[in-house]
Amino acid sequence: MAYWLDEIKFDADGLIPAIAQDHATGRILMVAWMNRESLQLTAARQQGVYWSRSRQKLWHKGEESGHTQDVHEIRLDCDGDVITLQVTQNGGIACHTGRESCFYRVLTPEGWVVVDAVKKDPNAIYGSHAHTHQHASTTAHQQDIAEQIDVLKHLGEVMQQRKIASPDSSYVSSLYHKGLNKILEKVGEEAVETMLAAKDATEADTKDLIYETADLWFHAIVMLGYFNVPPQAILDELARRLNLSGLAEKAARSST
Repeated sequence: MAYWLDEIKFDADGLIPAIAQDHATGRILMVAWMNRESLQLTAARQQGVYWSRSRQKLWHKGEESGHTQDVHEIRLDCDGDVITLQVTQNGGIACHTGRESCFYRVLTPEGWVVVDAVKKDPNAIYGSHAHTHQHASTTAHQQDIAEQIDVLKHLGEVMQQRKIASPDSSYVSSLYHKGLNKILEKVGEEAVETMLAAKDATEADTKDLIYETADLWFHAIVMLGYFNVPPQAILDELARRLNLSGLAEKAARSST
């Protein structure tokens, strides 16, 4: 008999929040719910088993995605009403959006900003079961698009602030102080580094490629800022091109 379960203060629905942390790094990966049975199974199997409130059934983490959790340690907080799990997240993905952690947004002065990349497309993870997560994934994807646009908008606003700031106050301000040629030199350097990263990249390892591309985009936004061109203008142009075929786009550019 698991008498240790009697020391836990389950809520009125018989549930307790469970926080899963990466055993190696301590990063919070997800928060879910457990009932008495799921917690007992988790302890017995040393695998993450939760209670799905939406489906009203036991949920063995990874039963559809394959991203199971090996449980190394279970802790109870001082009030007896929160559980933490030290886990190894198999597959490196805990979130249904295909990210390492469900906590992939950071609060900034401009609002919530997505800071973690999608490691794997949810459709590739869930396959025929993708419909189970379709609404949540679609909503998250729509939020991500809005937040990523906000990031670009915020960067554009930062560039305008840096242009009038002291050259000693930041790296970007120093670039603006040195003038257009220096900015273009940096854009060129980052373009070359991006190409070199692409040559060395593989489908399994794109970390350097992503990093260098981010540097290239950043310096391109610095360049646009020199001419007071907001990043939204580029997004608008890309959106316009989506409505044109390749041939139509080429013809349109040739006629201007």
